[in-house]
Order: sequence, then C-alpha cells, then structure tokens
Amino acid sequence: MASPETLSVLSLNLWHDAGPYAQRAVRLREWIDRLDPDLIGFQEALRGPALDQVAELLDGRGYHLDYVCASSFEREGIGKLEFGNAIASRWPIVDRETLRLPDAGDAETRAALSVTIDSVHGEIGLTCTHLHWKWRHGETRERQVVALCDLALRRRPRGGFPPLLLGDFNAAPESAEIRYVTGLQSLQGRSVALLDAWTTAGSGGPGYTWSNDNRYAQADLEPNRRIDYVFAGFPNRNGVGQITSCEVVCNDCRDDVWPTDHFGVFARLRTRPTAGREQQWGLVGGDDVSAAAHDPSRNQPADDRD
Repeated sequence: MASPETLSVLSLNLWHDAGPYAQRAVRLREWIDRLDPDLIGFQEALRGPALDQVAELLDGRGYHLDYVCASSFEREGIGKLEFGNAIASRWPIVDRETLRLPDAGDAETRAALSVTIDSVHGEIGLTCTHLHWKWRHGETRERQVVALCDLALRRRPRGGFPPLLLGDFNAAPESAEIRYVTGLQSLQGRSVALLDAWTTAGSGGPGYTWSNDNRYAQADLEPNRRIDYVFAGFPNRNGVGQITSCEVVCNDCRDDVWPTDHFGVFARLRTRPTAGREQQWGLVGGDDVSAAAHDPSRNQPADDRD
C-alpha cells in the first residue's frame, strides 16, 4: 500500500519472455500488486510493433511509462523486437535522457534511461540500467558505471530528493564497479558516493538476487550473488531521502513457477522531514527560514553539495 510518508522503489529484471512466460506474468503482476511501488525500474523488457511487455504487465494500474532500447533482434513470425529498460512511475514523467553505455566491442550493447518525475514529493530523478553480463567484462562495467553515475548525478533535481539509480549491474558488492558507485574506490581518477539500499537498510543477510534456489537461475551454473541494486544519494539533512527499509522480493515459487530468474529489490525512502531534524540544522524558525530559502545548498545532502 502506498504511503505519504515514504517513497517505494522496485528494481526488477523481467527475463524478457523466457520460460513459461504466461504463468510468470501472472506471478509478476501478483508481486507488483502486493508491493504497490511508486516507482519501478525494469530490465530485459521487450517492445515491438505488436508487443509492449511492460505496458501489458501494468495494464490498468495507472502508471506512466518510458522505455529505452539497448539492442534489437528479429523474431520469426513477429519481426523486430527491442530489448531494453523501462521505468514506471505513479506520477508524470516530465523529462528524460537516454545514454548508450560503453561496450566491449562485441555484439552486446547496453543503455540507461534517466527521467525526471513530477511527484507529490517534488521532482525526483530516477535512472535505470542493465550492465554487461559476462564475468570477464568487469573492465567494461567499470567504464559503464563511471558514465552512469555521471548521468544520474548530473540530472538530480537541485535542492530536492536525492538521485535514485537502480538496475541489474551484473556485479557483486565487492567488485570494483559497485565499490565505485558506493564511494569505496576511485576509477579513471574519478570518485562518487551513493548509498546501497540493501547495505543501508536490509536484513543483514547476503541479499542474493541471483540464487540457485530459483530453478531458472540454476541452469546457468553460476554461484549465488547479489547483482541487482537500488542506490540513492545521501539524504537531505532534514531526513528526506533517507533509506528506511530494503527487501529482496519476487523470490517465491508457486506451482513450480517463479516470477523471473532474478529476485527483485524493493526499497522505501523517507519523504517527510524527520521530527526535530529541521530545528537541529536550523532549517526552520526565525532567520533560519530566510537563510534556507536564499541558500538552497542548506537543504542539500551533506555529501552532495557543490
């Protein structure tokens, strides 16, 4: 159930239409209806002349949709299909930018979609992506996360909600790619710092999103890993944007059907100031109101001010 106190965000790899998709689609809709997320970032979504996978999944649920194609292919009897990322928002999407990510010089291509959302909580910047998947492509993913973070941070609304970045990064938390995103190492002489929702507010377990408990994942003979993420900029000093919870979701099997081959990541962030924080930082009352109004940086996250 949606709450005015929090913003709920879901990242989910759809595994396109592989496996028993008609049955999987039922499970996916059940989970989406159960979670009722405000914002969703989908990866491996298909779109074509006679198919819009995300629009069909969310039909009748009132979401505003956007999409970016990462690659395309021909399917017999259907024609050209696009494979990419989609964003679904409870509120209107008022601006967008797409980015073709650096690649390895082979046939695999990836993209990012970054949007501005006109929400009841103010403008929100959300970026969704899906990085190269092969284990040996760590160097490619390193170049991708540098470009990706530049995009997400450049497009963040000033003085508003912290930037959100989510998707299937195909990299574990200890990898150079994820360490860069979370401020634990530099790449190409650059450094950034976003918060990993699971590390910040998860249960404390491994948080695997690629799990051999899932029979669809078992077929790839890969170890369990956490490779799907919701990242957020540091919260504002009044508490807005603070990550309050994070769960691994879409992770159950019924009648031998899993929703998809990945598990999803579902996070909640605070949308209202924490009681007492505004007074503590001098953001309300007397001259401080005027100071905050004339110096928007005072409402910026402590780690995200120019």
